[in-house]
Amino acid sequence: MKSKLFIIVILSIILFTSCSKENEEYTTNDNAKIELGKQIFNDTNLSNPIGQSCASCHSPEKGFSDPENRAVSEGVVSKIFGNRNAPSLAYNIFSPERYYDTTDETFIGGLFLDGRSPNLQKQFIHPMLNPLEMNNTSKTVVAQKIKLASYYPKMVELYTNSPFESDVLSYVADALTKFQTSAEVNLFTSKFDYYLQGRASFTLKEKKGFALFQGKALCSQCHVTEPDSEVKKILFTDFTYDNIGVPKNPNNPFYTQASNSAGINYIDLGIGAIVSKPEHNGKFRVPTLRNIALSGPYFHNGSLKTLEEVVHFYNVRDTKTGEFGTPEVQQNINTEELGNLNLTPEEEQNLVIFMNTLTDGYHK
Repeated sequence: MKSKLFIIVILSIILFTSCSKENEEYTTNDNAKIELGKQIFNDTNLSNPIGQSCASCHSPEKGFSDPENRAVSEGVVSKIFGNRNAPSLAYNIFSPERYYDTTDETFIGGLFLDGRSPNLQKQFIHPMLNPLEMNNTSKTVVAQKIKLASYYPKMVELYTNSPFESDVLSYVADALTKFQTSAEVNLFTSKFDYYLQGRASFTLKEKKGFALFQGKALCSQCHVTEPDSEVKKILFTDFTYDNIGVPKNPNNPFYTQASNSAGINYIDLGIGAIVSKPEHNGKFRVPTLRNIALSGPYFHNGSLKTLEEVVHFYNVRDTKTGEFGTPEVQQNINTEELGNLNLTPEEEQNLVIFMNTLTDGYHK
């Protein structure tokens, strides 16, 4: 009996040690892929001509949005600009794969402001090939550049040495996904997070702003303050799509580019153009409000510069129409959750004060 018990104990120790080593190796391997993804994210040799990386338009210091707070970012080709404001990449990983919710009659999830990429794995190649961004001419060119990179031997070590460009690009996608999934990109270190943990206190104005956010201002209707069912944290978005009546940005340099044949008459239809459904024209994905104080200017075209202007727009869009331009897309506008909120100037200010608590890197 004792000998059998001894054998069981020994086997248990062996199995435990084996599992522990496997877990350790997995963690080490995963961390290596995160580091590889970070190198790719910051590699300025992957554009055409060289000089621009993913980080050029998605800076960690700005919540992974435009480092210069431009309305639209300049691509690698001088004086060529994208047609949209560079969205924050932080917390993107929590967006589900795009699907249609028949109950609420809205699309949910996906990446980019128009949801054109269903998930992170398929997202990275878009800016690589976009002539308004990194300007590569083909996937083959991108794969060749990856093979010439200093980190390519590490990629071979972590994945395998495949002769197929599709495999190489899938390794790139996986490494970038690992990086964008990491704690470095998704910090959850705002004053709001510390407040929830009882490690920080809100001022009276911050408390009032939070109450308005969840109540009278209707912000939490889309920027939800309930913990996500998967992450168990508050993400400040429901990943739906909405047309909030944003006016055109007359200063958008994209309007005067030769690549834009429509010129000043260009209309950005958002997800409506992706799914070819007019009832969704003008709708863009609801962004997270985490790090929102860092990532101005705001909306898909950068038409409003400050959070104060954004809150005021939400408050009076329908009652003081002279203050803002005509909506870029005049159909499908949300009139139920914004436009006539009856907020006082003090309440507008308190909302902005609260949203400033959503910036990562808080120190008491």
